[in-house]
Amino acid sequence: MTKLTLQTKLAILSDAAKYDASCASSGTSRRTSRDGTGLGSTTGSGICHAYAPDGRCISLLKILMTNFCIYDCAYCVNRVSSNVERARFTPEEVVHLTLEFYRRNYIEGLFLSSGIIKSSDATMSDMVRIARTLRTEHNFRGYIHLKTIPDADPLLIEEAGLFADRLSINVELPTDAAVKSYAPEKNPDEIRRTMANVRLRKDAGRERSHTGKRPPKFAPAGQSTQMIVGADNSTDATILGQSTRLYSSYHLKRVYYSAFSPIPDATAKLPLIRPPLAREHRLYQADWLLRFYGFDVGEITGASPDGNLDLAIDPKLAWALANRAQFPMDVNRASREMLLRVPGFGAKTVGRILSTRRHRTLRYDDLLRMGASMTKARAFVTLLDWTPGALTDSSDLRARFAPPPEQLSLF
Repeated sequence: MTKLTLQTKLAILSDAAKYDASCASSGTSRRTSRDGTGLGSTTGSGICHAYAPDGRCISLLKILMTNFCIYDCAYCVNRVSSNVERARFTPEEVVHLTLEFYRRNYIEGLFLSSGIIKSSDATMSDMVRIARTLRTEHNFRGYIHLKTIPDADPLLIEEAGLFADRLSINVELPTDAAVKSYAPEKNPDEIRRTMANVRLRKDAGRERSHTGKRPPKFAPAGQSTQMIVGADNSTDATILGQSTRLYSSYHLKRVYYSAFSPIPDATAKLPLIRPPLAREHRLYQADWLLRFYGFDVGEITGASPDGNLDLAIDPKLAWALANRAQFPMDVNRASREMLLRVPGFGAKTVGRILSTRRHRTLRYDDLLRMGASMTKARAFVTLLDWTPGALTDSSDLRARFAPPPEQLSLF
């Protein structure tokens, strides 16, 4: 067997990592090397985000430790039965790459995942060793995200949280039935148990001892999870309902939706029921409405009889079109909760509206200056110098926002 060079391994394992949803580095503790000690930082000149065309964060050195795997999950390109080129980093090689990439100003942190080799404990042990070496031997103060393995020894996951800024544990698919069908070697109960343990350990880290000392910080940026969407027949209502329960139960920082695209060699049995990237984008928008705009799952998905989001228009606009009796809304009198439901109004815009209208009555141009998207909002609001008239109830209102029909190529 030909020995692979470090560059070849990097090409294979960085490409293999593209299926893992990355993360923003917000929420972690402040660490910096500006005092002349250590290496890297998490603030200021720390994590510098770059985004791929599909919206994924690619600012970190994002690699798999290996794409060898003993599991045969039907939706995974790196499953044991998949015919892909395999490679494996040693822990020392990952440490070397992280430090050298940082010194060249390519990256400001590490996102590390892995296939399962030998056993869950053996794989998790190597990942912890990488984080420990970076922190203790090289005084690396940059951002580290470890994608942990649920059925590994809890002591290994606890140790991982002492060195990593964020831990993530994948729930894999929206329902237990889907996990059992497409990833039979994985146990949904074990996944949830591990997520609960991480939450409890993090909560315990906030409590002071009888001497007044706090225990060592544990995963200061919290935990997140990833859910594959489109690999099973789950509706968007099911997916968002599961996300709501995850946020509530485990205090997650983020649920990442990863659009499933069929892998050419062996995914014929998986149902690709909707365009993957468009669906992923709408789910992220709906997730945002659930977390920060006061919507619930039934409101967001209730406009469609099949429980799926409208792919042609964003979820807030879809809700507004389905609830026209609530509009037009008087911007100078409406509550914050209702203003947040106006298409084209973001949370910052609503804050500016509430602050300004204490002193004077708002006009159309005021909203433009505040950053409101009046192209969307104008049909749903009234102001001192604006009323939409019959626009709100017009039969072609949705067509004004939906993308125009496109003639597809025949070749």
